[in-house]
Amino acid sequence: MNLFPLLVLGCFFGLSAGGYLTRSGKHFVHNGKKVFLSGANTAWVAYGYDFGNHQYQQRRNRYLYLMDKVKNAGGNSMRTWVHIEGDTSPKFDHNGYVTGLDSDGSFISDFKRYLDDAKARNILIFPCLWNGAVVKNPGPLGGLIYDTHKLQSYLDKALIPWVKAVKDHPALGGWDIINEFEGFIKPGELNSEPCFDTTPLTKAGAGWAGHLYPAQPLLRFISWQADAIRRVDPNALVTAGSSSQVSQSDQWGDRNYYSDHCLIKAGGKQNGTLTFYSTHTYDWQHKFSADATFLHNADDYKLDKPLVIAEFASSSGAGMTIQSQFQYAYDHGYDGAWSWHANNGEGDWDSTDLQMQGIATLRGKNGTGGQVAIHL
Repeated sequence: MNLFPLLVLGCFFGLSAGGYLTRSGKHFVHNGKKVFLSGANTAWVAYGYDFGNHQYQQRRNRYLYLMDKVKNAGGNSMRTWVHIEGDTSPKFDHNGYVTGLDSDGSFISDFKRYLDDAKARNILIFPCLWNGAVVKNPGPLGGLIYDTHKLQSYLDKALIPWVKAVKDHPALGGWDIINEFEGFIKPGELNSEPCFDTTPLTKAGAGWAGHLYPAQPLLRFISWQADAIRRVDPNALVTAGSSSQVSQSDQWGDRNYYSDHCLIKAGGKQNGTLTFYSTHTYDWQHKFSADATFLHNADDYKLDKPLVIAEFASSSGAGMTIQSQFQYAYDHGYDGAWSWHANNGEGDWDSTDLQMQGIATLRGKNGTGGQVAIHL
């Protein structure tokens, strides 16, 4: 077969075909080309009950609908919540130790089918494992945060088998360890080690879901999971979504608790670090804080890794439209933008269709911000 016409066609449409998403310095790369991640948070269909125990088949039609929405808007990626608090996955015994990914052993096949569905639509999936923004049942997750033996049981019985099973899937974009640990951190705790001193977080309203955990075990919780993922897959992309830049930058009097230094200090593991940063940006009383992403270039934060605006909405956007938010992220050096959230049905958040209008702003872009169209 003469492949030349196909190669020309691929170049004409600006597609990055095949391969896996990787990182090069401060940017993402797919098939040798700089890529901008454009899409939405799924974030879930049934909160905490989407994967494992054959649950994906029950939710699949809705997932396909949401992925088709993002695909048709020209997006390339989605962030999807999985364990959350551990209600249905992973499986815990009566002592709080993890014995598997779920009760009936279908978690991996569920998740692989989800990735297959995403690949068919050229959508990269970023599973977000846990949630610190809302606390309903803190017991199982709290055990993993405080008790390293229980955490190790999760790594051995759940996370490592999961990573081994999907690490070579082209639709796996990366891993988000936890959503907004600032929600249940103990703010205002003095500590001679700056990484564990949470006094800078009081100004950001940290602890809104409960003053449950000091910084050190929370950072260890992130670090050990990052280390486990990266030991299985050295090329894995790993992040943890901060509630704002207050906890992910050393500028403007803020503190970067997600830095390599702090994660290694807490966890004692050299590979227990993130490979990219992700943060969330919402206004407060219709104004952005001085350090908000939509007021700055990505380089202003002086970070050494890619930075994704992983949650935002025009309904909490200080007057910005959803189109202008996506365009701003692309034009100001960020490496991705995911609106909150595609399966919308909560109060005053942006509707699904409005979010798709934002994603469509970047359809087919291939400028200095990076290429948006990819082919898996």
